[in-house]
Amino acid sequence: MPQSQTHGVHHLENVMGTVVTIDVYTDAGVSAAGVTPQLHQARAVLHNVDEVFSTWKQHSQITRLRRGDITIAEAPPEVAEVLRLCATARDLSGGWFDPWAMPGGFDPTGYVKGWAAQRALAALASPGVSGAIVNAAGDIASFGGRPGSDSFRFGIVDPLCPDNLACIVELTDALATSGTYERGEHLIDPHSGMASARVASATVSGPDLGLADALATALAVAGGEGLARVEELGGYEAMIINFDGTKHWTAHFPFA
Repeated sequence: MPQSQTHGVHHLENVMGTVVTIDVYTDAGVSAAGVTPQLHQARAVLHNVDEVFSTWKQHSQITRLRRGDITIAEAPPEVAEVLRLCATARDLSGGWFDPWAMPGGFDPTGYVKGWAAQRALAALASPGVSGAIVNAAGDIASFGGRPGSDSFRFGIVDPLCPDNLACIVELTDALATSGTYERGEHLIDPHSGMASARVASATVSGPDLGLADALATALAVAGGEGLARVEELGGYEAMIINFDGTKHWTAHFPFA
């Protein structure tokens, strides 16, 4: 597919307390207007997730559930789905990711952001779209690739020098990074209830951004011992950067 015949569409949203950008690459002959319905659907997905799962909105379904105003059965069906997925992520992470152990009560934010981006990405898949990226504050869901390529390349920030890149990866699915270098001590060790991070950053790639996001959070808290758990999961790879700058990764981490 000649690059000169391929179009790109860039879109930005402010949802879930963060910035989400959407990039869509279309085949020759497909204009930006040709993917407008898909963009509208992706936006609708993101805004619906914000309305249902925001822990900052007093009338969101998750806030009402946390207060005891409603039961799971009375909440929208996606709430029960997210609770089930969070429980699975908790089990796969050996308890290092646990939304039920967060201060203030159940908080699925560490899963929902990636889950929402993955759902928005699914809305973009259609004939004429050769590749797309949904970037939720650096956590990425993607398919296809840039013009002339069947994959995307992404840089992972060096947590010890955020103006530089630690490495570049190449993939066609999801990539999530967790650490304290941007937001400070916000990661909670579910075993102690205290803010804690055993590595400077943790990155996980895999087919689903919801689980990759949860695993990256777990790995940042667990440290090196968490790499073995990711290694056991089919399709998922991980890399950690320690506070001394040393790096460790699973066997097939997708370095470019």
